[in-house]
Amino acid sequence: MNKNLLNKINQIQAEKNFSGTVFVQTGESVIFDKSFGYANRAEKIENQSNTRYGIASGSKILTAIAIAQLVEQGKVTFNTRLKECLNIHFPHFDESITIHQLLTHTSGIPDYFDEEVMDDFEELWIQRPMYHIRRLRDFLPMFELEAMKSQPGSMFHYNNAGYILLGLVVEELSGVTFTDYVEKNIFKKCSMDAGYFEMDSLPERTALGYIDLPDGKWKTNVYSLPAKGGSDGGAFVTAKSMAELLEALLNGLLLNKETTNQLLTPHASVNESISYGYGIWMKHENRSISKYYLMGYDPGVNFRAAFYPETNTKIVICSNQADGAFDILTGIEDELNIK
Repeated sequence: MNKNLLNKINQIQAEKNFSGTVFVQTGESVIFDKSFGYANRAEKIENQSNTRYGIASGSKILTAIAIAQLVEQGKVTFNTRLKECLNIHFPHFDESITIHQLLTHTSGIPDYFDEEVMDDFEELWIQRPMYHIRRLRDFLPMFELEAMKSQPGSMFHYNNAGYILLGLVVEELSGVTFTDYVEKNIFKKCSMDAGYFEMDSLPERTALGYIDLPDGKWKTNVYSLPAKGGSDGGAFVTAKSMAELLEALLNGLLLNKETTNQLLTPHASVNESISYGYGIWMKHENRSISKYYLMGYDPGVNFRAAFYPETNTKIVICSNQADGAFDILTGIEDELNIK
């Protein structure tokens, strides 16, 4: 294990009280794989390399891959309009919305959690208890009757509801639930140690998410998130298995070369240096992509994964508390001199 990297990460871990797993691989060599903190604080069960963590919106890449597989099967195209492939009526939605726009957060539809309107994810469950949210259709009453936010294709606006709709498209075209589709066609294909688990019946080796309170106490996130995740977020993975997913995607195990390139193309500009593809972010330097990355934030969940094409380096950081992953990632980038 790289001693300088170990010292750097240990320093940040101590400063941030980081809890989770850090995995770094360059080429075929794993240069760092270490876990910190507890998967279960009350029982003092430590996080380990094979601990599975929630990754929140880091899961959107799975939805994008699922849609892209259906495109390859000829069941839909990226330019297909939503109304042509999903048998649900949205009275106020623009009829020109396409799969491409949903994938790139440019559809203009209303979101069920709009960060411009609210900043506390837990507020969502006051009137609609989270333990009732176990299927994708359970999200629909939270946005299906709302008005459009903008014209389709006119602007980038990060949108969870769009990915709920994409998951429903997967269900309608495949004939199985979204989570069953992903488990068979992505997790099993990549031999990933991953799943969509219900918050009130988590299996072994799965970290509880923790929310630290101002008075020094803490609580788990079981009452803060939907009972079961889906196409906008909520998968549980090991850090290593997320690196395996990136490897499988890049090596053509999940999609052909043309479709993979489509997924990894900058489709929507976020700012001068950041763009969004299909379910994945990317950073530009000198007119080329220097980094592809995934991120996820939920109460008790903090996730970052990145791939650096120039050095063939993959970094995955999974945490079962609210922050720390970005700080660890930045520290690794500094130590390895990659951005």
